[in-house]
Amino acid sequence: MSGVDADLLIVGGGPAGLAAALYARQQGLSVIVAEPRDTPIDKACGEGLMPGGLAALTSLGVDPAGAPLRGIAYLDGRHRVEAAFRDGPGRGVRRTTLHAALADQAKRHDVRWITKRVSTVDQDDDGVTAAGVRARWLIAADGLHSTVRRAVGIGCVAGTPRRYGVRWHYRVPAWSEFVEVYWSRWGEAYVTPVEPDLVGVAILSRGRPDLDWFPQLSARVAGARRGPARGCGPMRQVVSRRVDGRVLLVGDAAGYEDALTGEGISLAVRQASAAVAAITAGNPAAYERAWPRITRRYRLLTRVLVLAGAPQLTRPAVVPACALAPGVFERAVHLLAH
Repeated sequence: MSGVDADLLIVGGGPAGLAAALYARQQGLSVIVAEPRDTPIDKACGEGLMPGGLAALTSLGVDPAGAPLRGIAYLDGRHRVEAAFRDGPGRGVRRTTLHAALADQAKRHDVRWITKRVSTVDQDDDGVTAAGVRARWLIAADGLHSTVRRAVGIGCVAGTPRRYGVRWHYRVPAWSEFVEVYWSRWGEAYVTPVEPDLVGVAILSRGRPDLDWFPQLSARVAGARRGPARGCGPMRQVVSRRVDGRVLLVGDAAGYEDALTGEGISLAVRQASAAVAAITAGNPAAYERAWPRITRRYRLLTRVLVLAGAPQLTRPAVVPACALAPGVFERAVHLLAH
């Protein structure tokens, strides 16, 4: 088809969009990324790469610096249950470090950038036009509150319970090679080492977050210098479909359950791969069929945990229950690691 600027226009230059760009370049597609913000982009994120996600990034030539992660631990002040990853470590990586590594790799592979915000999308049988760019296909990777999703009329509602996330960095020596998830009656704190002397703390809750909900964690970071807060939400976004004509949604734009299980980046990379495969085959419906399979395990495990912990009366039982069934907890961590 003549008269196009690129085979693929990607709206959103975060990890999902850049992973899609790299997969597309591997297939020989020309790519333009539309992203109005400067690189690197920071946002609220647990910053833990599961082993499967790390392997996928490595296959794209992306190997960001960070801290090794050997597994996941749940704590409530009295109990601790942990399980190691079976197939090698993951990695705690600052969001800005990850984004810079992806952006550098994309630029080395001739991905073009435009600093434009997309508000309208026009498409026909042969292509898509947005931000003044004409492309054969468009991948929307523009986050929880995707403007592309809204522009093409794909329905989305905030699910329940409505939960929000806030993340800080604390300048303190990392005390564990596990992602630690602290539980209280009011929320969870997701703690990830990202550098030898820096940890990320993300609190997930239905209300205004308070570190005092987690006395054990609060004591760990007492007196440490804290960086600025980054927030997001409501996290659960129920999207009616992932494909509209020549427009495909990946990452948070495609629907999101909750950050509790820490799979966001890994899922985004897998979705990006599937979306590009569908585009290369000229069969976008294949991606619509693949998306539930890619996300099924994450959605099921996360939904069970979030609903089990929704009533304040049942929340104190979550960690003790995991401690009483360590084999089940280990199996769940193994499933999440892929």
